[in-house]
Formats: sequence, C-alpha cells, structure tokens
Amino acid sequence: MVTSIRELRASTKEILSAVGRGETVWITNRGKTCAKIVGLDQPKKTKDHPAFGMWKDHKETEDVHAYLKKIRKAWRRHVI
Repeated sequence: MVTSIRELRASTKEILSAVGRGETVWITNRGKTCAKIVGLDQPKKTKDHPAFGMWKDHKETEDVHAYLKKIRKAWRRHVI
C-alpha cells in the first residue's frame, strides 16, 4: 500500500489496521517515498518469557488465571 503523509494523518487507524494484517505501507512526501511501515513479529508466548522462569516448575501456577483468582480472594478477605 502506498499513502501520503496527509492520508496517514487522516486515516491512521485504517492504515495501522492494514499493517496489522501483514501489509507493508509506503509513505510518500510530495510524491517521493520517505518511509516504510511494517508490522512487528508476533510476541512470544508468556511461558517462554524469561521473567517467568522462576515460576515455570510450580504446579500451582500452571493455570495463571486460577492462581490469581485464588490469591485475590485471600487478599479481599483481609481488606474487607
């Protein structure tokens, strides 16, 4: 897709949606190409993220949502 700076300002949401679908967008300024917008690679899954390394062997945290629900429930009992 090729678009001008003016169109980019007016239709930023639509252009970024196109980038999100995998299209490459070329930006022109007065008819000359000045920039290229490409999408980022998909982020890694959180289980592969190094910040979660110390929790990876804990059976209790295999289901993160259930674990958070459990600790929040305990927290609410103390606050109220």
